[in-house]
Parts: sequence; C-alpha cells; structure tokens
Amino acid sequence: MSGHSHWSTIKHKKEATDKKKGALFSQAARLISLAARQGGADPESNFELRSAIDKARAINMPNKNVERAIERGAGTGTDQEEWNRVSYEAFGPGQTALIIEGITNNKNRTLEEVKGLLSRHDAKFAEPGSVRWLFKHSGRLVIADGLKDKENSELKAIEAGAVELEWIDDNLNVYVDPDTINESRKMIEQKGLTVTEQFLDWIAQEEITIDEQSREKLSKLLDALSEHDDIQEVYFNANL
Repeated sequence: MSGHSHWSTIKHKKEATDKKKGALFSQAARLISLAARQGGADPESNFELRSAIDKARAINMPNKNVERAIERGAGTGTDQEEWNRVSYEAFGPGQTALIIEGITNNKNRTLEEVKGLLSRHDAKFAEPGSVRWLFKHSGRLVIADGLKDKENSELKAIEAGAVELEWIDDNLNVYVDPDTINESRKMIEQKGLTVTEQFLDWIAQEEITIDEQSREKLSKLLDALSEHDDIQEVYFNANL
C-alpha cells in the first residue's frame, strides 16, 4: 500500500535487543494494562487486550509479566498505576508530517519531553489536525499462514471486510475499517486463518521525498522517539 509507514514495518523498527528489551517490556506492559482497564481482563472477549498480548509475546515477554500487567489494568494487582493514551502531531525534518502515539502516567511530563526531543532534532509540534488529515486511519490484521492457499486466504479476508490486501514477505496484511477491526478479526479466525498481529494504523495518503540530510535527521529523530518509554508508535509520510 502506497504511503504505508507504520513504525513496525520499516528498517528503523524497534528491535528487541538486550539493550532495549527492558524498555520494550515496559511499553508492552502499559499497552496490556490499558487494554485490560478499558475492556476487561479476558482476551477472548477483549480483542485489544488480545492484540496487546500478541505484541508482548512477539518480543518474548515472560508470561508472568503479561499476567502482572493484566492484573494491574483490571485493578486486581498490588501495584496500581493510571495509564492514559496520548497523541501528538508534528513536522519533522524536510517538512515531514508525523503522528506520535504513546501511553503515559504523566501527560505533562511526556508532553514536555517529546517537545524537547523534537526541538533537538529539527522538528516542531503542530496544531491538532494540521497533520492528521494527511493520513488515513485504518485497521490492519496480519495473517501469517496465508501462503498455504494464497487465493483462498485473500477471498476469506475480503469476505471478512477487507478494504485492501498487501503481501509482505509471507504475511498477508488485511486492511479493514478501524471501527470494525475486532469483528473482522473474529470473522477471519472463524474461517480458519491465524491472525498474529492487530494494529490501528495511520497510513500516509501520499509519501514525500526528502533530501539526504533531512533523511538522516529524520532517522535520528525516529530513533530518539523509539527509545522514549512512553512512545508506542510513530507514523510519518517520508519515503526513506
């Protein structure tokens, strides 16, 4: 899909190296806790929680950490903490448009720290709505076993509400209405396919080309944002 710049699909993605594993576990735990708080502790009925658990397992987060995060979010754990979603819009190097999403227990602190990161990397905050219109909100489901019967997998995905399909390596990415992503996932799994990941993406309507210096600055900014514990996802419209 043209303009698809989800942080998890580009070469600068967050890697579960030993150095960053602790931060990744922390970010995954926040996502799990927030999902459990908002939709309950049962992943069978809470698809957001199920998706968060899938992401945690993808980075080999220990089960005890997952269970503790669920208990914390459901209010049954001993260490209670209030987590909230945050979303920022910004202009990066070369007038790149960025959407930055995160989870924090202190909105004011996170806001100031993200502003500082942007300022140090030739970027600046944007007014709400001034960037978001350049992106399309979309649900994305990843099917790992699609190649076993490619044509049949695509047909089943379309029947489940797919708006667009995209093959990346051996995985079938199914783009659906973000408001019905849970229903689409349930239908796909009822048809015998395995959904390994679930995302709510902001997809750039059109990618822009920036010069080499701006690309280097943008890459450093993306790295800096990825290392911040509160940041979960970064979307941008530059062709790297």
